[in-house]
Amino acid sequence: MEPLEQYRLLIADDHPLFRGALREAVNGLFERIDIAEAGTFNEVTELLERGSEVDLVLLDLTMPGVRGFSGLMYLRAQYPGVPVIVVSANDDPAAIRRCMEFGASGFIPKTLGVEAMRGAISRILSGGVWTPPDVDLSAGSDAETAALMARMATLTPQQVRVLMMLSEGLLNKQIAYQLGVSEATVK
Repeated sequence: MEPLEQYRLLIADDHPLFRGALREAVNGLFERIDIAEAGTFNEVTELLERGSEVDLVLLDLTMPGVRGFSGLMYLRAQYPGVPVIVVSANDDPAAIRRCMEFGASGFIPKTLGVEAMRGAISRILSGGVWTPPDVDLSAGSDAETAALMARMATLTPQQVRVLMMLSEGLLNKQIAYQLGVSEATVK
């Protein structure tokens, strides 16, 4: 990596203390780095929709505005060119495999040490992929998951957004209002 290159990162986690810890870990990596922070998924999308050039998103799976993998799926659909690292306390190998299947560039457990975290982030920014070494990504998913992923890949970004809103429990009428479309379009 070129030492004078400017990187722009987005740390998305609802815990301010952990955002601060991630900021400190990433600050030591590069001389020139711009870090934005978001505590909700709505803040994440607002920052990205403003046209902010982001080189990497560090995303917690459980934050206000998302359920399960919906935030990751939305980011992959809307911003396919922006690498996303999932940073989560859930280090279950099946969850890690699912994140990678949904398009994450890496998975960093929140229990990982600072130096290992820096190494993982550097690797991903240089075009690589990183997961904990003890996770077997070749284990694959079951047929039901594979079918779900195939169906998800056919959705447009707007359809993924509607699906996320449905998973949050919003009514068709509420979704239509938020997206500025008719209720029939949502259906």
